[in-house]
Amino acid sequence: MNRTMSLIAGTVALAAVTGVAVLTAPEAPSAEVARAAAERPVERTKLLCPSPSRSDIAETLYTTFSPVTEGAAEGGGAELVAAAPPGGAYDGAEQQEGEDGGTSEDPEKSGDREKSGDGGKSEGAGAASGKPVLKLKEPGKPATREVSGGEGDALLGTADGRFAPGWAVQQTTTVTVGSGRGLHGAACTVPDTDFWFPGASTAEFRTDYVHLTNPDDSAAVVDIELYGPEGQLETSIPDGITVPPLGSERVLLSTLTDQPLPDVTAHVGVRSGRVAAQVEALDTGNGGDWIAPAAEPAGSLVLPGIPEDATSVRLIAYAPGDSDADLTVRLASPTGTITPAGHESLHVKAGMTASTDLKDVTRGEAGSLLLTPTGRDVPVVAGLQVVRGKGGKQETAFIPATEAVTTRATALGNTAKGTTLSLVAPTGDATVKVTSSPGSEGGTGASRTYKLKKGTTTNVEVPVPSGLKGTYALVVEPVSGGPVYASRTLVDSLGGIAAFTVQTLPDDRGRVAVPTAEQDLTVLQD
Repeated sequence: MNRTMSLIAGTVALAAVTGVAVLTAPEAPSAEVARAAAERPVERTKLLCPSPSRSDIAETLYTTFSPVTEGAAEGGGAELVAAAPPGGAYDGAEQQEGEDGGTSEDPEKSGDREKSGDGGKSEGAGAASGKPVLKLKEPGKPATREVSGGEGDALLGTADGRFAPGWAVQQTTTVTVGSGRGLHGAACTVPDTDFWFPGASTAEFRTDYVHLTNPDDSAAVVDIELYGPEGQLETSIPDGITVPPLGSERVLLSTLTDQPLPDVTAHVGVRSGRVAAQVEALDTGNGGDWIAPAAEPAGSLVLPGIPEDATSVRLIAYAPGDSDADLTVRLASPTGTITPAGHESLHVKAGMTASTDLKDVTRGEAGSLLLTPTGRDVPVVAGLQVVRGKGGKQETAFIPATEAVTTRATALGNTAKGTTLSLVAPTGDATVKVTSSPGSEGGTGASRTYKLKKGTTTNVEVPVPSGLKGTYALVVEPVSGGPVYASRTLVDSLGGIAAFTVQTLPDDRGRVAVPTAEQDLTVLQD
């Protein structure tokens, strides 16, 4: 009897406690409130840069910049340190020769210096000690560092506090002779686990390296898959490539397969850890450049900023799924969207790389390529190989499909002359604000607003800083209207060579959605 009464009393007490929880719990938020999230500036950012060149006569300029961001955290900093150099296990080739036939193995042949925003110089690289090789003193003003020779390391970068939102780093390398001679530009990238590179090559006239950089304290294991016009190629490293902690590796693609193919799609997938990946493409006759990762597979893609004087444009696409893709090919010109005669569509078989030569598709006008499905929406990745110049004076650059600029994007390393900013509004009119920073060694920034017409590409007249000394940053911010895609082209004349490099400008992801959180005692209910 007593045991029964105790059980009843306990049950009543538990019900009372539960009743209090139910009566005092806040109302469950509506679906609309649950979805709402505040946009906050990011507080920490990592960027990784590949080693720039192995040529003794290479000259590389690094530029770092953070735009001033309202609401950013206080304090912080932004700096880059040298990664551990490649172990050389995946090169499969001799060191690249310099102008005098020597290799870039002798550290005495290289040198570097750092310039802050006020033109100061550092004591040196400090690679092995973890000492910063490049630091940013303040948001809103670029800092630069120059490196001579082929001994530049891959770099590991971290920014936090007020330096983190929109932090960007650019490396631009000039090589005057030899394989890959020309202008090579790369925007340093965030670490990730999946990368696509349509436009890579294993041909005899090309030397393509995948550069892998690991930002973490544990090793990363990476797979590289190659896809040609007949499907996946058998490769020679089935167990994956190990990238050491805080280190880098360089993989020569032609050593992974016995099939020399002019157009392949390289897929870098990470088994464990994370890395940054970029492809260094060197052509024995037509220069070379970096191939940045393409935008994630999608049914519709935009490839912005084909130079108006391009003499050859080659489209490379790959369908990673189980279905074939049929794409409509259009060109967004300064006056509207047109369909290139004889190149109205492209059929891409599942698991295979397709390519087509669009020749001089821009015909002397600025242009961007728009790919859309002819019927069913099948995800693809795509890139362009673009050539300027004629005969022995040709140079090559690559334009991967990219994402829209939703909030802000930044292009670094701009000069007073030789900078072209291309803005594309594929689906609707848009208004865009472009701001130039002060120069790295002096000058006052400026700002202009541009109106873009639907279906057009506009090469805008950029607002060059007054009294410019050094290089400057361009910040692109959509104001209203439809989506905007952007790229920046740098050109230079190297002994008559039409040297150039193109960097697409995806959103800098300087802000992140932070969901609102409320106390919810309903979790106490059974």
